[in-house]
Amino acid sequence: MSDYERMTALPAREIWARADEILTTRGEVALTREDHHARTYSGGEGTVVVEVHRHGPSAVVTARTDRLRTSKIDGVVRHLMNQLPYQPGDPPRD
Repeated sequence: MSDYERMTALPAREIWARADEILTTRGEVALTREDHHARTYSGGEGTVVVEVHRHGPSAVVTARTDRLRTSKIDGVVRHLMNQLPYQPGDPPRD
């Protein structure tokens, strides 16, 4: 029901590492499906599909949830997106 998008300077392997850590610990969801550009995380808090597509020096990260923007999982997804720097050296945001 909610979509989030962010451009980041991180390589895909770092994006996936952060997504795995944040979504599984804070979001209480588990990785249920994976392919080259997308991963699906599901659990009691809902389902999140994260897609990563590289475009030159940046990557576009899209996250879609099946819950309302006021849900716990949406707050966790917003936190994840804030941990992806726009440019190298940008500090993480809360």
